[in-house]
Amino acid sequence: MQRLVEVESVSFEEEKNEQSLRPSSWEDYIGQEKIKKNLRVFIDASRKRNEALDHILFYGPPGLGKTTLSYLISNEMNSNIKVTAGPMIEKSGDLAAILTNLEEGDILFIDEIHRLSPAVEEILYPAMEDYRLDIIIGSGPAAQTVKIDLPRFTLIGATTRAGMLSNPLRERFGMHFRMQFYTHEELAKIIQKASLKLGIFCEDNSALEMSKRSRGTPRVALRLLRRVRDFSQVSGEKSIILKTCQYALDELGINENGFDEMDINLLELLISNRGKPMGLSTIAAALSEDEGTIEDAIEPYLLANGYIERTARGRVASVKTYDMFRLTPPKMNSDDKQGNLF
Repeated sequence: MQRLVEVESVSFEEEKNEQSLRPSSWEDYIGQEKIKKNLRVFIDASRKRNEALDHILFYGPPGLGKTTLSYLISNEMNSNIKVTAGPMIEKSGDLAAILTNLEEGDILFIDEIHRLSPAVEEILYPAMEDYRLDIIIGSGPAAQTVKIDLPRFTLIGATTRAGMLSNPLRERFGMHFRMQFYTHEELAKIIQKASLKLGIFCEDNSALEMSKRSRGTPRVALRLLRRVRDFSQVSGEKSIILKTCQYALDELGINENGFDEMDINLLELLISNRGKPMGLSTIAAALSEDEGTIEDAIEPYLLANGYIERTARGRVASVKTYDMFRLTPPKMNSDDKQGNLF
């Protein structure tokens, strides 16, 4: 029987509410098929050798199932899982306390691992590589280094910004997996399964309608499902029908492409610049939004689906965006075209 140990509260209130809607078994997890296939091989090999799984790094936009996969891995390995987040580990002593409480085969999940301080990272290096904890006692000439052996454990790191991870930390993970956006069909299946857990049936066309407006992200899909369920129940309906679904999503300000007000504002801002690249700081100032929010929460879906382009000089609206607004794209001069996409 798996025992889940939560070291700290690591997620927003919304993520806590999603816990009951998360899949409880490997077979119930929909999407990320390539990652699941590879993980299945590595998990089976580790179990046959009776060894702890190698360290794993999940990275990609928020809401794609990094935390859920970590819990399922602990189920498959029949291991305890201890959960924390990078910002909550403020001192090296905090991490040392967590590591010394691990048992053989335990899984330590660190969300937003890119936000660990350099001093804390230094503690992780020998712990991940040699399963050893180096602690300095005292200071000055009387300082002594005490080495404590740790049980073989698995560190699962999750991050939305893999580029901010230091190279020494990144290279100590034996497995790197990039989480991909979900297809409409995969999200529709997730929505229908979750609706039954919420006590209401969701019709196929309603599930597909919500999936198209979910930005390829299960977390968004589940949030929309809860709000559409509210509209359906207030209307006295026993199931989620398409008409109510469309009305609810329109009232929530989510258009047929899954764009909310902030997405539209960003695209309109780029269009108003008449094809000239716009820097991130300029965009953030114009939208009165944090740069990190734009990079982590708004841009990934727009980039992945070709609505905006990032050049060496800044962001520009793509032809697809002009087509969506029924506008004619401006002619780009040679200076604006300089710079490879990244």
